[in-house]
Amino acid sequence: MNNNDKSVIIIGAGFAGLATGIYALMNGYKTEIFEMHNLPGGLCTSWDRKGYTFDGCIHWLVGSNPKSGMHDMWEETGVIQNRPIINLDEYFRVEDSSGRTVVFYNDVDRLEKHLLEFSPKDEKPIKRFTQGIRMCIPFDSPSKHDPFYIKIKKQIRSASIFIANGKKMQDWMKITAGDFAKEFSDPLLAEAFRQMWIPEFSMFFMLFTFAYLHTKNAGYPIGGSKPMALALEAKYKELGGKINYKKRVSRILTSEGKATGIRLDDGTEHTAGRVISAADGHATIFDMLEGKYADKKVLEPYEKWPRFASLLYVSLGVNRRFDEVSKTVSGMTFKLKEPVMIADKMREWLSVHIFNQDSTLAPDGKTVLNVMLESDYYFWKSLAENRKNYDQKKDEAAKTIISLLEQRFPGITPLVEVTDVATPLTFERYTGNWNGSFEGWLITPENSGTLMKPMSQTLPGLEKFYMCGQWVEPGGGLPTALMSAKRLVKKFCKEDGEKFRC
Repeated sequence: MNNNDKSVIIIGAGFAGLATGIYALMNGYKTEIFEMHNLPGGLCTSWDRKGYTFDGCIHWLVGSNPKSGMHDMWEETGVIQNRPIINLDEYFRVEDSSGRTVVFYNDVDRLEKHLLEFSPKDEKPIKRFTQGIRMCIPFDSPSKHDPFYIKIKKQIRSASIFIANGKKMQDWMKITAGDFAKEFSDPLLAEAFRQMWIPEFSMFFMLFTFAYLHTKNAGYPIGGSKPMALALEAKYKELGGKINYKKRVSRILTSEGKATGIRLDDGTEHTAGRVISAADGHATIFDMLEGKYADKKVLEPYEKWPRFASLLYVSLGVNRRFDEVSKTVSGMTFKLKEPVMIADKMREWLSVHIFNQDSTLAPDGKTVLNVMLESDYYFWKSLAENRKNYDQKKDEAAKTIISLLEQRFPGITPLVEVTDVATPLTFERYTGNWNGSFEGWLITPENSGTLMKPMSQTLPGLEKFYMCGQWVEPGGGLPTALMSAKRLVKKFCKEDGEKFRC
């Protein structure tokens, strides 16, 4: 690449990197992506094992409703076209050992009715929860397909709701899921809120998730993650973009306070007028830039903010249909007969996601199951010093999980045809994510202000360098990746005195 203002190097071919490339190409920039893996998508990926497809990302896709303003970005980047979307009736269910079951329905009226019948004595927090969901339902950004008067109507409605409910929204942002769970007197209902949502995460986002589910704006794309990533890659290449796979960036080159290019692990260097990292934030700031452009404000998140947990991800290919099991957006959790050590932690509950809503992921008559558990990165890092111990612990964890699934699904053990185990080191190896975290920053009461004032996409003292993706967009998620990309390219256009086009 020539070192001119219209040339752009992008580090990372995840959703943020590919979307940045797409929007940049739409606006006349010449882009080239360098990706450490041999596939696009980053964390939004899946992998094939003996006829089964194990998905590492998609449960629901915000913006799946064509009437939604967020749907525009999926159209612009080529992800949503001709993709079948289904909307399920249930988000999540929790079962205790006595046979009691709490179901979180996607329809807010049905949800409220069920929860009130389940625990009448918890009417106050139940109605507070469902009223919070209803408060969020009318919010939506205008779509570019809307007639002018509809766009104005949506803008006025959202503004008026925000003005009327601003205090309530701030209050919800200050409440974590763990704190809200304490408001319930029924122990299973309280546990359900802890199991369903990350305890440290702000409740505000649970409300919006259920609002999207209610309006059928968080459907599941049949086929899961990989087809979406490949569609994004195809759109990028169609516009003339170039991707270099299996090319890990070791350094971001700088000169006189400006980013000038990159150096790869193989020693080769590439220059451009702008450099963007859509890669892991910690690796970008502290490795590729050697910590030279990290002031107090840049350091604060890395020193203080909680991240999404690292995961033990056990996927099973099972010779069974599971037609009798409810199709859910985010799976189910059941109480174990007694606490059991799995990998590094004692577990009292086991969460399992049965992908019986997507027959394309398994051979006919068979189903993919996934068990996703928080697991400490350093536990696995220590084990990996001896490969035999590491592999043995992975195998042991999988066998333990299969045996525990027998408590809920008797006879499942001989039906398991394929087992695949991913640890935090697996996520780190393929995506570079800091300590194997499956997303970036959690939104907590302490950092919720980033919703009103987004994190900077630049670093102090370094011109022509930018960041996009989950490490500058707390909360993570695929829509956020595209929003981050679009926001960044708009910034380019403004810097260059050009009108943004898409």
